[in-house]
Amino acid sequence: MKFTTRNMKSTVVLSLLFLGVIGHTSMVKAQSPGTFSATGNLTRERMFHAATLLTNGRVLITGGSATPGSSVWASAELYDPATETFTATGNMTTPRYRHTATPLPGGKVLIAGGELTSHDSRLSLAQAELYDPATGTFTATGAMTTARSSHTATLLNSGKVLIAGGCQAQCATSAELYDSATGTFTATGSMLTADYSLSRTAALLSNGKVLILHSVLCDEIQQRCDPARTEHYDPDTGTFSLTSETGHAYETSPVTASLLTNGRVLVTLGYCCDYSEIAEVYDPSNGTFTATGTMTGWRGYHTATLLPDGKVLIAGRDDSGFPVPGSADLYDPVTGAFSTTREMAIQRAEGHTATLLPDGTVLLAGGWVCCGRSIATAEIYRPAVLVRSPVLFSLSGDGRGAGAILHAETHQLVSPSNPAVAGEALEIYGAGLVDGSVIPPQVDIGGRMAEVLFFGKAPGFANLNQVNVRVPRGVTPGSAVGVRLTYLTRPSNEVTIGVK
Repeated sequence: MKFTTRNMKSTVVLSLLFLGVIGHTSMVKAQSPGTFSATGNLTRERMFHAATLLTNGRVLITGGSATPGSSVWASAELYDPATETFTATGNMTTPRYRHTATPLPGGKVLIAGGELTSHDSRLSLAQAELYDPATGTFTATGAMTTARSSHTATLLNSGKVLIAGGCQAQCATSAELYDSATGTFTATGSMLTADYSLSRTAALLSNGKVLILHSVLCDEIQQRCDPARTEHYDPDTGTFSLTSETGHAYETSPVTASLLTNGRVLVTLGYCCDYSEIAEVYDPSNGTFTATGTMTGWRGYHTATLLPDGKVLIAGRDDSGFPVPGSADLYDPVTGAFSTTREMAIQRAEGHTATLLPDGTVLLAGGWVCCGRSIATAEIYRPAVLVRSPVLFSLSGDGRGAGAILHAETHQLVSPSNPAVAGEALEIYGAGLVDGSVIPPQVDIGGRMAEVLFFGKAPGFANLNQVNVRVPRGVTPGSAVGVRLTYLTRPSNEVTIGVK
């Protein structure tokens, strides 16, 4: 396929339409929509571990514990969706439990904090390390300014990671930022509310701010409860500010917070250390919470996964009966209602992970079952609608090599002989964004996050997506600098551009 400089934008786009949506066909094993199906087992029992989708489509599983009070693992493993198997990878530099694992620009994973011994936050860790998928190894990086466990970790649009809250001997209001370019943590503004339990959650909003929800604090001696506070972190100012409380602020604590494609946040709530069926929706445009439908069962310690069709899968503990069944709900933001989906293939109550895979299915792995036993089993949820990861188009048509990326000002192809420069705007073409969604993708150029200027349908071409970005400073020059897009937690293929 040859490209000419005459009317370059139209020529490139029409050629891409001819090539079709690459990477959007795959073999998915026979499984009825809306059902769970067992997959391969973990190499060992784990609960309160971490799971991270890598750029190669595999899932990294790190740490965790076998049973409450037992040893904490340093081991890690990889799940391969193509073979449905887990295999061991390199061990972490230290055992961890209730830690965070955050994918970084460039493909590495930041592993931070956690506990050395289960259920003892006094042994929280400040150490952090990086996992490199290219080598399968973990290496130490800079230590956090504060030891933390059960904290939140949020990848910001700048490429830095916000670490907030978490407990050691006392519970922290402090927060800090990890910069992958320097491998260091630095303090940022303090939260206005201390954390007093394991119940806190965070969500990156479509405007780039971070919503952090804290738990209720109850004082049995004073016989009073302080409300569950909610605050924003503003990356531009490095400060926190309080926002509205939930409608049940004096009686419930947040369990999950899911950014919806309309920009609102679905928050599921529990009664302090107990379970509930309550959910609310937070609207960042006016800073308020409103009631929405209730879950079909009383839940706690469950997971919430935003599906590409806009619905949210809620999976885990349902305290409506005994023994604890492994049930799941689907939340539909259009109707504001929860509906029951099939029971999980394997009963799991809490401490498990849920990971959206490249083919649109969800991997649920490990966890805890009643009473006090962790499991090594895993299963796959198949939504009614399967939507694959987003793709970036390449000039070759196979999603590799030189990308279908234009200089925004001239509409000429970006190439080794016509390279991009720091600060200029580029047009990137691909497919897989949700129509009408206000959630922006995150674009990585040469291991640095690019500022997104526009995203959505390519004007005049309904079947294509266009993302305009500004080339970040600090990118190492080269003739084949990698470009990758991440959307709804899933990375695209990598294409290349020339950068000088």
